[in-house]
Amino acid sequence: MKRNKILILFASLIVAVALFSACTEDTADVRLEPTLSTANTLNVSSDSATVVGFVVAEGDGFTERGVCYSTTEGPTVDGNKTIYSENTPDATFYVTLSGLDYATKYYARAYATGEAGTVYGEEVTFTTLPVVPFLTTAEISDITGNSAMGGGEVTGNGGADVTAYGICFGTSENPTTADATTNDGEGTGAFESMLSELQGNTMYYVRAYATNSAGTGYGPQVSFTTLVDLPKVTTTAVSGITKTSAVTGGAVTDNGGADITRYGIVWGLNSEPTTTDNVIEATMEMDSFVIDLSELQKYTTYYVRAFATNSAGTGYGENIEFTTLADILTWYIPGDYIEDSYPGSGLSNWSPENSPYIMSTIDNGTSLEGYVYMAKTDNQWKFATQPNWDGPNYGDGGDGVLDANADNIHSPAGYYKLNADATAGTFTAVATEWGVIGSGSPNGWDDETALTYSPEDTEWQGVLHLTADEIKFRANHSWDYNYGSNAADGILQAGGNNIPVDVESDYSIVLDLSTPNEYTYSLNRWGLIGDATPGGWDNDTNMTWDADNGVFTVTLDLIAGSFKFRANDGWDVNFGGDINALSAGGDNIAVAEDGNYTITFDPWGLTATVTKN
Repeated sequence: MKRNKILILFASLIVAVALFSACTEDTADVRLEPTLSTANTLNVSSDSATVVGFVVAEGDGFTERGVCYSTTEGPTVDGNKTIYSENTPDATFYVTLSGLDYATKYYARAYATGEAGTVYGEEVTFTTLPVVPFLTTAEISDITGNSAMGGGEVTGNGGADVTAYGICFGTSENPTTADATTNDGEGTGAFESMLSELQGNTMYYVRAYATNSAGTGYGPQVSFTTLVDLPKVTTTAVSGITKTSAVTGGAVTDNGGADITRYGIVWGLNSEPTTTDNVIEATMEMDSFVIDLSELQKYTTYYVRAFATNSAGTGYGENIEFTTLADILTWYIPGDYIEDSYPGSGLSNWSPENSPYIMSTIDNGTSLEGYVYMAKTDNQWKFATQPNWDGPNYGDGGDGVLDANADNIHSPAGYYKLNADATAGTFTAVATEWGVIGSGSPNGWDDETALTYSPEDTEWQGVLHLTADEIKFRANHSWDYNYGSNAADGILQAGGNNIPVDVESDYSIVLDLSTPNEYTYSLNRWGLIGDATPGGWDNDTNMTWDADNGVFTVTLDLIAGSFKFRANDGWDVNFGGDINALSAGGDNIAVAEDGNYTITFDPWGLTATVTKN
């Protein structure tokens, strides 16, 4: 009967704390039926865990029950244990293990003690959670008006990897990572942190911090006060630039923690001027200020900075560079010829502000030049020195003399090179016809091959077969009027270097003299490129000029795909999109099916045809 009672006691044991599903006695031959009991753990934290047990049969001689636990396998009641001391009418009971170490693996067994001894449930394990890291905060050193050196040490990781550490700081006590922070690394150990962009003469509070999966831990708080700093100043962008004046200014954004004693701007011919250069002080009425610079030199580069001074010294704003305007004149050419000569341009007759114009250059501020087209049989016009009729306005006083009281100037149709000397009071108007001359052109160096002027495009145009040699642009069969390019870069200079032609081909040529003193040219040979063409996207298929139809053309086999028109075997100039209105850099042009095609391209009207033969 006594052994039967022990078996009943065994059948009454519970198992617990997220750890147990069956029970055993100290003696290996005593076991509970697993169907008679169950257990689990709840609320595991960094220092505790709750165990839930189930008793099949309450009582029957048990004098104590609970959970024993250890950091090693096989815990017994001779070690750590927690006794369940309550009386519950239910079969389920809860035991809370407390005072545990964080981030530690534990072994636990439910137990029950009676007359026959102590029996144990099956052993289970659980691991307590980590805690936030442990830190110290270093004292602050190297304090200036806007920076300081801090740091700390992560002395313990709290049982989990430290993913970030640094310092947090602010002007309120107990700063957190929601305030200003540094990020100085991960792991444990000592570190240094630079605090920057601080306000002068200001108390700051600092704590070291470190973060792991449990959260963020903080070291003790330390505090310090910055020194008086230099003022912080911004410089206003320079505006209203003329030949001899400009407008600038600035604003004091931070006084550095001390009273501002003066502010304003410094300026000079050298970068980053200081108060030892030219100084203009502003009145001490507000934080921002505007200052006029006057008596400057024409077409000269100056540097300007705002400044402000306090007890710590002088702070400066951004260094701004600007250049006064050159002594360049612009004269307008109003007349009755404009609407006929510049169709669709928006320019209008006898309106100086809506007229072509001529200009002087930086190097010669009183000699004006420009090209103006006059389409009528008899064109009347004048020089207007302003974009209005406020004058003076000049007519022809005879023999090329400018006369403010003279009648309109009369000229027959032509593309005129106009020159005026504002100092001498003289002018010339020479009708020009432009062409291409040179060893690479059809007529060699003997004579220019004519180009055609396009009023709609305001440029000279033509297509010539050029050989791999050199060319220039010349007018009126005279070297008095010629342009070359010193860098062969599309920019022309009067009397400039010969322009090289690298490849023999048919070229569409443009000479643009419409902008005074900024004359340009282009030489373009055309081809097709694309996955529909024989050369794919790697090699162009060249086109030739059809003079009868005024288009570039090529007949070739294409496959289904796409292509574009490209100049000079490069992507600087290319056209695609709608073949009835091609656009620079436009979409690829689709070819629906394989076949033999004739393709044409008009480089002036920017249209094309794609015809399957």
